[in-house]
This record gives sequence, structure tokens and C-alpha cells, in this order.
Amino acid sequence: MSNYSTNPNLPSRRGFLAAGVAGGVAVAARNARAQDATRQSTATSSPATNSFELSELSLDDLSAAMQASRETARSLSEKYLSQIDAIDQQGPLLKSVIEVNPDALGIADELDAERKAKGPRGPLHGIPVLIKDNIATADRMATTAGSLALVDAKPLDDSFVAKQLRKAGAVILGKTNLSEWANIRSKYSTSGWSGRGGQTRNPYALDRNPCGSSSGSGVAVAASLCAVAVGTETDGSIVCPSAVCGIVGIKPTVGLVSRTGIIPISHSQDTAGPMARTVRDAAIFLGILAGIDPTDEITNTSMDDAHADYTKFLDPQGLNGAKIGVARNHFDFHDGVEAVMTAALDALKQAGATLIDTEDLKIIDQAGSAETTVFEYELKADMAAYLAWLGPKAPMKSLKDLIEFNKANPSQEMPYFGQDFFEKAQEKGPLTDFAYVEALAKCRRLTRTEGIDAVMDKHQLDAIVAPTMGPACMTDLVNGDHWLGGSTSAAAVSGYPSITVPGGFIFGLPLGLSFFGRAWSEPTLIKLAFAFEQATKFRKPPQYLTTATL
Repeated sequence: MSNYSTNPNLPSRRGFLAAGVAGGVAVAARNARAQDATRQSTATSSPATNSFELSELSLDDLSAAMQASRETARSLSEKYLSQIDAIDQQGPLLKSVIEVNPDALGIADELDAERKAKGPRGPLHGIPVLIKDNIATADRMATTAGSLALVDAKPLDDSFVAKQLRKAGAVILGKTNLSEWANIRSKYSTSGWSGRGGQTRNPYALDRNPCGSSSGSGVAVAASLCAVAVGTETDGSIVCPSAVCGIVGIKPTVGLVSRTGIIPISHSQDTAGPMARTVRDAAIFLGILAGIDPTDEITNTSMDDAHADYTKFLDPQGLNGAKIGVARNHFDFHDGVEAVMTAALDALKQAGATLIDTEDLKIIDQAGSAETTVFEYELKADMAAYLAWLGPKAPMKSLKDLIEFNKANPSQEMPYFGQDFFEKAQEKGPLTDFAYVEALAKCRRLTRTEGIDAVMDKHQLDAIVAPTMGPACMTDLVNGDHWLGGSTSAAAVSGYPSITVPGGFIFGLPLGLSFFGRAWSEPTLIKLAFAFEQATKFRKPPQYLTTATL
């Protein structure tokens, strides 16, 4: 569930027993790679990419269209499905959607009938949404984390996130592609690639990487294949693809959104969160995803801090009088990024914020090896727990089974990179081991007590800002990812919230500005991020260029 880290011991694009693969699945995997190879060099912008009638429409726009009877849940679903076919599976071949819901139109019809009889349930009634393919649904779609190993492992129940969406009246239109296993399988992986879904492509420049692991969710939102999508993050997997795909992403405080039914990496850091084109849409969506889940006790910690409606914190003047720290230790890795971020910081000051430069967060870099240890232990334990949640008929029972599956099917699952991180995690013992307990305590001390909390107390800050990531790197299946820098780990390792907002462009590639802070500070971060968005209006829709404009 993660992507970039300054920690050299982790996969640089982080985020997650069989003798063979069933014939149809194997063919699908080979076809995905063949399509990548034949279409990668010939993709050009399609008229459908620039003339789609739902392009850039917000949740409010879509709801208003249904309220005025200009659209229905069915008509919206049909139009989005048609666009997915036109530019995701054909056209520029974005490959952001791994599977569409065969029941989507029937669900839409039911929601239309309900609207007519009773009125809408709320702001998401009848709205088509996409969710990442590591979020379980007990329907005719698979939940695989992009791996062929789980194609036949059908969940017995919806994830809590899926239940929240259905309760709100959303149409779950399909599932998005991702970095396989949320990019935790290998240190040498390529973001946005999965054995089941192939390689997702950045819509701003098709030869560039979409980051990950929530690659498909970021691309689908950027390309207007939906208004909002759900991503998941362990370290960077929401905010990185949001940043390089020019959208807004919220990585909530761990505990605000339930982890039940989400294929895991680390229960200490895993969370789902909203990805949208505007802060308002992300705020609406966050209120729907949040909730107390009796099967995930960590959500009880949000009892006094969660909100059903985060839109009440949207304030276009929210930066006026704010005191914001500038995490200078996350700057100075690219001259072009530095120039764009200088302009973004100037916009913060012009909107009334006081900026304070700080290098204090350098201490968080000392948590790198400890974070790796935590991931290795928790991946093994949490994966076994998830596979058990699937029920006794699930074909995979443990991380060891997944490793053996990949070894048995290398041409489908390991054509570009291996599973070195899986194998290291398999060697670890139980969560009672001193090495694990010590590493977890170190992570929390360095990132919380001596990190974000200490810096914010010292300077009396409302939030901290930094560039989310550098510009999108080239997709390179031979060498893997090569990201230059970013600021995801502070909020990720601490379990604290972070929001990335479009912060400008370099050579036509989007850059994001991250706002992060204390636990449960989503209201403050939303207020600040919204004010920055309204003051700058940096977002521009993608043009599906073959390569970046130099």
C-alpha cells in the first residue's frame, strides 16, 4: 500500500500453492503483457479523452443532474462504463480499471427506483465509484491485490469500506488496478504493474509512471472515469499517485477508516482513504468512509474525533492566520520541484499564512530500518489473518502459500521482478518477538513523540507542508521505479493524517503539496488544503500526451 520511501530497506514503491494457473487466467495475464508491449509505443490521444460529457464533473454536479432528472444512476453508470472501455481498455490504454462490476447497472436501476420513491440517501446516492482491488466485495467481482493467486479466493463478506459505500447508495462500478500486493512483494518492483492487470499508465504522459500502489484509483479519477475512488495506503500509496496524477488524496489517521476486509501489509499503518479531483469531493467521501466498525477495534479510537460531514470545515479563507511549518528536509532534491514549491509557498503566504522553516523532522529518517522490521513482521501475520477471514475454502492460507504460487507461475507473476520482500517477511517470527516490539516502539517514538508532535508543539503549528513527490518517473519494467524524493513517511509511519493537493506543474507533469499534522487533525488539514486549492486552482485535466512536454 505504499510507494516512495527514504528507507533503502523497503520496496521503493511500497504501499502488499499451486502447480499452475487455470488456463483462462494464464491467458489473461499473457494478453495483458502482450497489449502493453504492442500498444505502449503507438498510443495517441483519442477524441474520447477530451470530449467526454462527464469530464471533470464533481459529486455536486452529478447529484444535481440526477435531482433535475437530466441523468440517472443508470445513465451515469453507462456513460462511465463506456468511457472506461474507450480510453482505459482501448484508446490510450490506461489500464486503471482491473474489472468492472457485472451487476452495476442493476444496482443503479434499484437506486433510481429508490430515489423516485423516497428521495436520495445522501450525496453519494446513485454515484458510480471505483475501489482498489485490495478492498473485498462479496459479489461477482474478484478481490486479488492484482495477483492471480487470489482470483478464485472469493470473500464471504464485504469489507467495511464496501458496506459504507453501499449504505450511502453508491454504485460500485468496478475495481482499480494497483501495484501488485500494494507494492510490498519486492524492492525492485514497478509501480502500477500487476500480474492480473498489467501496467497502469499516467494520463498526463503515457510513458510516465502513475506511482502507487493506488495507481488505478489515481489514474481513473484524473481521467474522469469516476468522480471519486477509494485508495489504500501504508506509506505513500494514496498521496503519491494522487500527486503525480494531479488530484487530491487524503490519507486519514489510522483508525478513522476500518481495515476489515482490506488485503493488508501493516495494521500499524494501513488505511483506506478518498481520492478525488477537488478537496470538497474528498471531504464528502471521507465522511462516508469513516465509521466505527465492531470488527476492527482500532476504529473505537476515532469515537470522539470522527465526523460524518467534513464539508463543514471547508473555508476559502482558512489559511488566514494559520501557522504552517515548512519541512525543509523534504525539499532540495530537484531544481524544478524547488521552483514550483517556492511558488506554492508564496501562495500560502499571500492567503494569510505564516510560514516557519524547520529541519526538525529529520529525526524521522532514523526510523527507516525499524519501519522495515515492522512491515516484515506484520505482513506475515496480517496476511495470514486476512486469508483466514476469506474462509476455509480459500486456496491460499499463508504468505508461504503465496510465495510458492509465484514460484510455480513465474512467467505470469514474476516476469519483471521477484519476491524478495515476501521471502524476508516469511522468515520472521510472531508479533511477540522483541525485535518487532522494539521496532514498533521506535517508529512511534521517532515519528510521533519526537517527530510531528514535538515539531508542532515547539513552533505552535497548525500543519506542516512539503512536496508530496517529485515528478512522475518513466515507467521502467527492466530497472523498476526511480523516484527522486518525497515526504510520505512522516505521516505514514506515525499513523497521522496527510492531504495532497495539486501544487503546480513541471514539464506538463503534476506536482502535489502535502499538508500533514497531528492525529485526528483532518478538519484543520481540510480547511487549509481547501483554502490553498481555491487560491491557486492549479489542477488541469490530463491531455494523454505520448511523453512529457520538454
